[in-house]
Amino acid sequence: LALGGAVHTTTREEVLAALFARLQLIVGPLVQRGSVLPERVPPEGMLNLRDGDPGEAEVTMSPRTYHYEHVAEIEVVVHVASNRAVALDMLLEALGLVLSTDPTLGGACDWTEAEAPAPVDLPVAGGIAYKAAVIPVTLVYSTTGPLA
Repeated sequence: LALGGAVHTTTREEVLAALFARLQLIVGPLVQRGSVLPERVPPEGMLNLRDGDPGEAEVTMSPRTYHYEHVAEIEVVVHVASNRAVALDMLLEALGLVLSTDPTLGGACDWTEAEAPAPVDLPVAGGIAYKAAVIPVTLVYSTTGPLA
């Protein structure tokens, strides 16, 4: 958004962009944001950030501030003929390390907290199922308004 010639993004977008940048530090997997599952998952796996829901804000006055516990989701998908559980676990471990190294995402938010993964098998027509997990990630941040 251009305001008076300056480009401005919302706090919500800054936090999500910072989380996406952290995901890109994980070497190997394809990292996407808000994408559909591709026809072929690369052998190294893939991560897909879903923006999620900021939820209801807690509001404080003077100055008026909106405090969010925004829940985004990270989908982790692997497609390996053998040891799919190990491949998924390795990606989850790398994700945990990246998130715990800097829980403020470089100062973009107050705190980041990942929840336990919810693993699933995704069937593939005529092939070996993908092993996947969805990890809810709570992003704690404050802003001056619900659209700011």
